Amino acid sequence: MPSRIPRPCVQVRVPRSDASRYPVFVGPGILRQLPRILPRLAPAHRYFLISDTHVTRLYGRRLRNELVRAGLTVHLLQVPPGERSKTRQMKAKLEDRMLALQGGLDSVVLAVGGGMVCDLAGFVAATYLRGVPFVSVPTTLLAMVDAALGGKTAVDHPKGKNLIGAFHHPRGVFADVSVLATLPEREYRSGLAEVVKTAVVGDSALFRTLERGTAAILSRHPEALEDLVTTCSRLKARVVAVDERESGRRCILNFGHTMGHALEHLSRFRLAHGEAVAIGMAMEASAAEAAGILRRGDAGRIVKLLKALGLPVSPPRGMAPDRLFRIARRDKKARGGRLLYAVPRRIGRMASQGGRFVVPLPTRYFTSQ
Repeated sequence: MPSRIPRPCVQVRVPRSDASRYPVFVGPGILRQLPRILPRLAPAHRYFLISDTHVTRLYGRRLRNELVRAGLTVHLLQVPPGERSKTRQMKAKLEDRMLALQGGLDSVVLAVGGGMVCDLAGFVAATYLRGVPFVSVPTTLLAMVDAALGGKTAVDHPKGKNLIGAFHHPRGVFADVSVLATLPEREYRSGLAEVVKTAVVGDSALFRTLERGTAAILSRHPEALEDLVTTCSRLKARVVAVDERESGRRCILNFGHTMGHALEHLSRFRLAHGEAVAIGMAMEASAAEAAGILRRGDAGRIVKLLKALGLPVSPPRGMAPDRLFRIARRDKKARGGRLLYAVPRRIGRMASQGGRFVVPLPTRYFTSQ
């Protein structure tokens, strides 16, 4: 094991926050560095490693053992896999367990898993004893490029996704792209939806790279994955640095999510998050082009790329737009019951109106598709 601590590929700056700045480490083998880096980055009397049972079998138990061998006190807390674990009830169970294990303010939460685990464990850390530090170890592509950094933590509610949560930034993010080799194909492609979103909202060069390099991306070439995760992390870090609490520019990261969250909820989470976002991007881009907001032809490029990456672009049968609109009006982005959308003006640049990066889209532009 090399003695030198690797340099982070990104430093996320958070204005007016206790986090102030935290590192994002990306690359193959980063998990092997965690036992040496963690005590320096986030020293603690006890570490609570929160993971789902599937990831625990693959990485969580082994990581816990390596941390213990390094002299750390680590408690492994497991939850069932899947979005159904992202609830207030599961959060309470984790908190009860931490209290029973006498976790104090000198504890650190270690989130090891996909987006669901990062959201849930981060929210536990945000409220436990009024807030303890946490570290994100994303094990899915979706979590690496989106959920693990930026400070959004939440649980779902029967009325909608991510309706209860808090902003709480990690002390650091460790994205080991080598773990993506074991990711099921459906989950891998789901993560690619968030990569496409990142390209559309702020990086036209990345979008062209995705169009040209689909084969390398689908083959999970390690260098291609490292570049993808690093590029997406840098863009998100720039956005968070200017708008931590999503009062302005950060809204651009919600492209595809207004319809996407409604699709997830209506499917009872049978649709994976990335699948729902892919459909949401196709619907919202097509509606924006029909409304004269998005440059003509760009919606077609977005849909074509999503299809090339094996992602769905149309709602499943039975999910008519009027049903989706009813669910979407409960979304955090709605104002006064009015739906607002983050949509591109062209690939790489988002639309704004009155200084805000969300715009209304009349329902007729969806129903005419």
